Amino acid sequence: MVSVREERLTDLHNRYARDLLGFLSGFTAGNRFTAEDLLQETMIRAWRHIDVLPAEPEHTRRWLFTVARNVAIDAIRRKHARPSEVGLGDILEPGPDDTSATVMAVDSLRHAIGNLSTPHRRVLAELYVQGRSPDEAARRLGVPIGTIKSRAHYALRSVRSSVDSRQ
Repeated sequence: MVSVREERLTDLHNRYARDLLGFLSGFTAGNRFTAEDLLQETMIRAWRHIDVLPAEPEHTRRWLFTVARNVAIDAIRRKHARPSEVGLGDILEPGPDDTSATVMAVDSLRHAIGNLSTPHRRVLAELYVQGRSPDEAARRLGVPIGTIKSRAHYALRSVRSSVDSRQ
């Protein structure tokens, strides 16, 4: 036997899922899988608050799109909270079967890292060479966590830009 709550959620999904998926695709650069994950999270939140959802269709639609927007923004913030990790140790030490392109890439990376300021290089070393969390790096370097995140962001941006310009 299907409960009233289940019927309501099924109805919400049938009515709004397609439009919500299109809306969420805009936050994911068209990545359908990520947009579907965000839609699922939106529906989970709707299920949790099904008793307080507005009864009028237009108010329900606004509520769902607001929740979807917040879910998408939260996902973007989580993704940018810590820069993606790069194993510098593996990149900096070429193996015996490296091609000339790999050697040139390593040279570009060494040049890019060498052009960083000492504080930026230290942050990258703490995060990516030593494998420390931003909190641990902040404690070890004696700077606020926000400074660690900022330096990591700008250092990685500089390294990417430098490597791209040398290729």
